[in-house]
Amino acid sequence: MTIHKEGRIFLFKMFLTLLALNLFVFAIYRQGAEAFAILSVVIFLFFVNFFRRPKRYMDITDPNLIIAPCDGKVVVIEPTEENEVLHEKRIQISIFMSIFDVHANWYPVSGKVTYYTHQNGRFMSAHLPKSSTENERSSIIVETESNTRILVRQIAGALAQRIVTYANIGQSYTTNDEIGFIKFGSRMDVYLPLDSEILVSLKQKTRGNKTPIARLKS
Repeated sequence: MTIHKEGRIFLFKMFLTLLALNLFVFAIYRQGAEAFAILSVVIFLFFVNFFRRPKRYMDITDPNLIIAPCDGKVVVIEPTEENEVLHEKRIQISIFMSIFDVHANWYPVSGKVTYYTHQNGRFMSAHLPKSSTENERSSIIVETESNTRILVRQIAGALAQRIVTYANIGQSYTTNDEIGFIKFGSRMDVYLPLDSEILVSLKQKTRGNKTPIARLKS
């Protein structure tokens, strides 16, 4: 377990800020300094936990296997018309990340990135169906060796104010590569061909780069 690179500067600044506040409280209000120090430690450890980055490696022998791109809970499994990028009907699997989940995001399948776009939008709750098309989001298409296009979408939520995406068009990635990071709770959508075999159920907990969620038809 390490601290994700997206959180190192943030945590360093927070540490300095909390240290300065504690010195101020100790100098002015000594009676409440101990309680404030305990509160500061709890707050700092909460954010350390949020920016944790577990070391995960998945050795996949089945190229048709789709792996969960993030930790969280499955909130959507349904056929839907994807009219923003693919313009066709797909099976949508959505995974919601709470503030207590690991927020690193992985590629759900190995392949080449053929499309990437980031769109500004709203910050309503990521539980709502409209968040897939109205919230701030990044959309990435990964094309597998069998020329199957998989759409992956990072979606901001009510608390998530920043989406980080590492995808470069034309570059190939594996499931062990990070696709990005979403700060402070959100969700990820994966759009699969209609004939895909679904391996998860609603409300099931997933682990990013560990839990198989579907299998493409051979």
